[in-house]
Amino acid sequence: MQLNEYIRIKRKELKLTIEDVAKFVGVSMPTVTRWESGEIKNIKNDKISKLATVLEIDPLVLIGWDDEAEVQESKKMKPILGFVKAGYDLIANEQLLGYEEVTTAEMNKGDFFLQVKGDSMIGSHIFDGSKVYVKSQPDVSSGDIAVVLIDGEEATIKRVIKEKNLLILEATNPDYENRYFTAQEVKELPVTIIGRVVSCKNEF
Repeated sequence: MQLNEYIRIKRKELKLTIEDVAKFVGVSMPTVTRWESGEIKNIKNDKISKLATVLEIDPLVLIGWDDEAEVQESKKMKPILGFVKAGYDLIANEQLLGYEEVTTAEMNKGDFFLQVKGDSMIGSHIFDGSKVYVKSQPDVSSGDIAVVLIDGEEATIKRVIKEKNLLILEATNPDYENRYFTAQEVKELPVTIIGRVVSCKNEF
């Protein structure tokens, strides 16, 4: 994929108009059009940072790489895909917030990070502002900490306890109540497991 094509695709993915990008970066609309057509191949240095910000991509892409995935692989990065609530009632959000660097050993253990809001999992050392590293999988073992989507909208992080005909989402902060779902509710709401939390990064 050529850089101009990548810029156009990213703009459309974010539902930005050419005018939106032009205003944010501080250039004319024809300039953005020429970037996307490939007529202008070298973007001025003073515009690279703002363009990368509005398109939510790594500035290295605009400096000379053709493929953002190649940039991220070379740096051993994983995406931060929005927020998950250590609590309840947060609407699921898959907005790309950026990237988190991982070690070679960590690279294949997970697929993405989520930024945590709330304190219902502090007993598991998952705090407000933590980044949890998640392995995408549709099921987990009883006792695992997982990211769970309730009714297609509410994303939460909890310890999953499985009992006969009952799924329990357990908080590890005693100030929060657990939630209980019957097998029928799991199917009909639905209650969907997005992935297993494999680790957590805390910044102090």
